[in-house]
Amino acid sequence: MAKRIQFSQHGGPEVLQLVEFDPAPPGPQQVRVRNHAIGLNFIDTYFRGGLYAPPSLPSGLGTEAAGVVEAVGEDVNRIKVGDRVAYAGGPLGAYSEVHTLPEANLVKLPDAISFEQAAAVMLKGLTTQYLLKQTYAVQPGDFVLFHAAAGGVGSLACQWAKALGAKLIGTVSSAEKAERAKALGAWATIDYSHEDVAKRVLELTDGQKCAVVYDGVGADTWLTSLDCLRPRGLMVSFGNASGAVSGVNLGILSQKGSLYVTRPTLGSYANNAENTQAMADDLFAMIASGKLVVDIQQRYPLSEAAKAQSELSARRTVGSTVLLP
Repeated sequence: MAKRIQFSQHGGPEVLQLVEFDPAPPGPQQVRVRNHAIGLNFIDTYFRGGLYAPPSLPSGLGTEAAGVVEAVGEDVNRIKVGDRVAYAGGPLGAYSEVHTLPEANLVKLPDAISFEQAAAVMLKGLTTQYLLKQTYAVQPGDFVLFHAAAGGVGSLACQWAKALGAKLIGTVSSAEKAERAKALGAWATIDYSHEDVAKRVLELTDGQKCAVVYDGVGADTWLTSLDCLRPRGLMVSFGNASGAVSGVNLGILSQKGSLYVTRPTLGSYANNAENTQAMADDLFAMIASGKLVVDIQQRYPLSEAAKAQSELSARRTVGSTVLLP
């Protein structure tokens, strides 16, 4: 028997239950992982609350963790029992002592990276990797605008952009978050609570504006982001924290300088085992070199997943949070 967190109805953190279950043996092309650390992400609360629908109820929760392979099914060739692994993709059920998932969703974890580091960084780190290295290949000297620079992905982007030699300008909502973003490597910050973002970008770049804008906020920042781009610059809309961007008139892209726009997702880049492992290897190398620091500020036992989610939703957490089985 093993223990996991599950929910039988949608609601607040109180619907999460710690239950015992009998893990099934892995099927063809499946692997069972004994989790050592589990990542906590805001999207987990969307499944619990009903914004996103799980395949069925009762349902497990979470998609990110790291641990050791304890069993493999038929036709598993890349992963073997005893391997250290990490994952950031479905199916739901990572909030568990053990989790069974497709071999293709796993990456091999080098000894230099701890289970806690991997569990805390896989989803946000792979997102940062594809944004800065693939969606737009950030170059030394590039002016880059990154919204919510003190957030989960933003905190990693500040460090990674600095390592690439870019000048990342981060938007933040307070002086405290501005200090955090700068400490992590942001070249400059803009407090959107009292500063005009587009105007400040123009001033900071001596009128050049930015080669790329990374916008995970969505509807509220769409037009501002476009105003921060140089002619033929790239708008990367990768999230919708304030609501989805809709009703876009493509003519506005020509009016503002023949701009490009893309709406990427991690699944389009980490779309097979080879690509996912290559992205993870790049991420792990950055961590091992010390250029990327994984800031784990909160650790909760798996049994206190509800408390961890409450703290996350109330924005009382700093850096990353992990659950420990």
